[in-house]
Amino acid sequence: MLRGRSLSVTSLGGLPQWEVEELPVEELLLFEVAWEVTNKVGGIYTVIQTKAKTTADEWGENYFLIGPYFEHNMKTQVEQCEPVNDAVRRAVDAMNKHGCQVHFGRWLIEGSPYVVLFDIGYSAWNLDRWKGDLWEACSVGIPYHDREANDMLIFGSLTAWFLKEVTDHADGKYVVAQFHEWQAGIGLILSRARKLPIATIFTTHATLLGRYLCAANIDFYNHLDKFNIDKEAGERQIYHRYCMERASVHCAHVFTTVSEITAIEAEHMLKRKPDVVTPNGLNVKKFSAVHEFQNLHAMYKARIQDFVRGHFYGHLDFDLEKTLFLFIAGRYEFSNKGADIFLESLSRLNFLLRMHKSDITVMVFFIMPAKTNNFNVETLKGQAVRKQLWDVAHSVKEKFGKKLYDALLRGEIPDLNDILDRDDLTIMKRAIFSTQVILHPEFLSSTSPLLPMDYEEFVRGCHLGVFPSYYEPWGYTPAECTVMGIPSVTTNLSGFGCFMQEHVADPTAYGIYIVDRRFRSPDDSCNQLTKFLYGFCKQSRRQRIIQRNRTERLSDLLDWRYLGRYYQHARHLTLSRAFPDKFHVELTSPPTTEGFKYPRPSSVPPSPSGSQASSPQSSDVEDEVEDERYDEEEEAERDRLNIKSPFSLSHVPHGKKKLHGEYKN
Repeated sequence: MLRGRSLSVTSLGGLPQWEVEELPVEELLLFEVAWEVTNKVGGIYTVIQTKAKTTADEWGENYFLIGPYFEHNMKTQVEQCEPVNDAVRRAVDAMNKHGCQVHFGRWLIEGSPYVVLFDIGYSAWNLDRWKGDLWEACSVGIPYHDREANDMLIFGSLTAWFLKEVTDHADGKYVVAQFHEWQAGIGLILSRARKLPIATIFTTHATLLGRYLCAANIDFYNHLDKFNIDKEAGERQIYHRYCMERASVHCAHVFTTVSEITAIEAEHMLKRKPDVVTPNGLNVKKFSAVHEFQNLHAMYKARIQDFVRGHFYGHLDFDLEKTLFLFIAGRYEFSNKGADIFLESLSRLNFLLRMHKSDITVMVFFIMPAKTNNFNVETLKGQAVRKQLWDVAHSVKEKFGKKLYDALLRGEIPDLNDILDRDDLTIMKRAIFSTQVILHPEFLSSTSPLLPMDYEEFVRGCHLGVFPSYYEPWGYTPAECTVMGIPSVTTNLSGFGCFMQEHVADPTAYGIYIVDRRFRSPDDSCNQLTKFLYGFCKQSRRQRIIQRNRTERLSDLLDWRYLGRYYQHARHLTLSRAFPDKFHVELTSPPTTEGFKYPRPSSVPPSPSGSQASSPQSSDVEDEVEDERYDEEEEAERDRLNIKSPFSLSHVPHGKKKLHGEYKN
């Protein structure tokens, strides 16, 4: 019995410090439910995957993820094993005996969390009966033609069934279940309708209707209180999905969302104010060498340059050493992701660069997966020609070097016209007269014949990520840039942008350019973006190096070891609401980081042109006049003092935590 256990929350130095007084994790079971467990669809996969290690470290053997079973994912991502926990083992066995296929194992990611995966197709014969159960629970009907919603009904019904079996055999343990997005919401609705003894959390990463309305080019954020929600959902034929989402929100003991901007949206769209904002983090890995990420930038930039040489072969009339690589990435949502305003700003940037006779070339990549049939043959040919030219140049160089060496041994100064013979000239001409290249979009993959680079490698090789989204509840793309030390453009309508505005006194100085898309007209926002891009183009290499150092230092803010405390607080709060006679929360200060900010760097403008001897070493470094003070170590130390050390994890269950590979079936 845990009667009267106190969950104390205190504040220290402007940062919230949630201290759990003797909360025994070994007497709790935590389940996280999401359609993207082992199943990559969008950003929720990144949330679950990157947070797993921090959560597993805290909860140990009592942490489980629930998701759908897909054979190809199971074979490549999951190591099957038998459940150690008795309640979970009995639940899996009971469901398998009653005509389900439930798979159990360890997800092969950092933290190696346990996963429970349901085969949706195998249980589809129950669909009509489960539609009746949902109608009885909340009067929501699902059209037969909405296959995705029908799959979510099966998934949710299996989840509720599984949680019922777990609680029946929990042996005094208290169960906490967190459901991500409307796809997992039916499990929450049915669990609450059946009065299961579970503390529930519902997390929305974006509202259904918000995404649809923003895609329709509606002035969404200035009319939040004016929408007829039911009418808008009905006109878009998603009323049943909206009802599932809204019912999930109102059934949960605790409702959370990922950012302040989405909290405002959710309050209007879903008619409930979130209890806790849980920002999304990443698993931040620090290099032992302070400036190793600068070396990685130089290395991967060279590989992008190789691609450009092939792609623009025959038209390569610009200096690659004075070329900046910019990119935008995300779903192919032209307006929501800001591709429209980005293209217009590039046109204006081009005008400015030409007018001021700049020698800088800007190369822009659009990484937005869309339907394709195959590789463009001419594009493949361009890469083949680049490789052929490289091979020819090396071959001729070898022959040239040998002839030069032989002549010098004879004590002669060779005639350069004699060193290259007719055959050499023929080979080089044949290589030159090969092809011309056109653009073709392609996924980023290390096995691609066009640009053989993974996404992370590509990002590290670029100079600037540009994500001027109109609808972006969080924004993992600029966050990923930040932890890799790559500056980025975001907006004050993205969760990430708002988070950085709150925590960094001068975001631009740290390589975070925040476009105002909430309070400015589209044309003014475009002008502001153009100004940011043009200012970035005017920076010297030294300035870009200094800025990348500052950007990378912000990664501590995005580490799950820091941001995981918000999820921790949500769990404490739901326990106090689900089991008020057993738990209660004492808040000595609200869970906020308001007032905590990285200070503005002492050297201005944001990216100083000069530096002292302690500045970073890099292959990109060029000598410039040291016309202003900059001390990398001094700035870094000040930033380290301003962000507190990551919080200590709560009590971990007794016994040695095993490493992956030590588990036996």
